[in-house]
Amino acid sequence: MGKKYVVIFLTALAVILMDQIAKFLIKANFQLNQSLPLINNLFHLTYIHNTGAGFGILKSQASILIFISVAVIGMILFNLDKIKNNETLLQILVGFVLGGTIGNLIDRLAYGYVIDFLDFQIWPIFNFADSFVTMGVIGLIIYLWKK
Repeated sequence: MGKKYVVIFLTALAVILMDQIAKFLIKANFQLNQSLPLINNLFHLTYIHNTGAGFGILKSQASILIFISVAVIGMILFNLDKIKNNETLLQILVGFVLGGTIGNLIDRLAYGYVIDFLDFQIWPIFNFADSFVTMGVIGLIIYLWKK
């Protein structure tokens, strides 16, 4: 296996592990809708179930969201050969999107919803998988735009 595949898959694995361990800890230690202020009125840990995608779109559409996740994963895997071995930043960004997508897919398949817990009070509650998908997509847009 080439270096690029190691970088992509280890990045994705790190994202999946961080995401799933955090979700496990939240689920094990919080009641649903329980909130713990870490920085009062700015940042809380708040345990919710999200049956939709980001910003509340596609609520209760697990089948569609599972299909989209599988399609994204398939697209990434199909296009891995197009990434050059020396494009380490691109590999990491793809690993972010892959890992984040898999992290939320695990939740949807296991529970029918995604566990969210990062609550900045002025933004919808989200999780690490969401963060890495967002960072990966924004990074990919910038990376490919500059290319």
